[in-house]
Amino acid sequence: MAKALKIVLAGFAVYAVVAFAILQTYTANPESLSWQEREIFNRKYISRLELGERKESVLRLLGPPDISEAHESDQGDILVLFYRTQHVRSDGMTTRDETTPLIFREDRLLAWGESAYTRHVGEPLRPTP
Repeated sequence: MAKALKIVLAGFAVYAVVAFAILQTYTANPESLSWQEREIFNRKYISRLELGERKESVLRLLGPPDISEAHESDQGDILVLFYRTQHVRSDGMTTRDETTPLIFREDRLLAWGESAYTRHVGEPLRPTP
């Protein structure tokens, strides 16, 4: 009985080590998803972001952005990464109005969303009709 318990505990320990290693090194590949799946994936993970996260960790989580921009400001250079989060038109292209902007300063997540883009970049994300 003690031998069986040792085998079970050893198996659990190996499983725990392997699972931990996979979770620490796994990088999502959202590029392999359909555009519908990618929108859901992006919305889900953007909602879990925290201010101050490093750009590298966001890129590792979400993959490359659909669109990117760089801007100069009095407070420092700003990098904006746009990730597709909502469908607007079936034209085969991702446009800014179909994305959520993530704003970085000094490689740290400063803010995200349309109002944050307007506040930090100084222009509206979408032109008013």
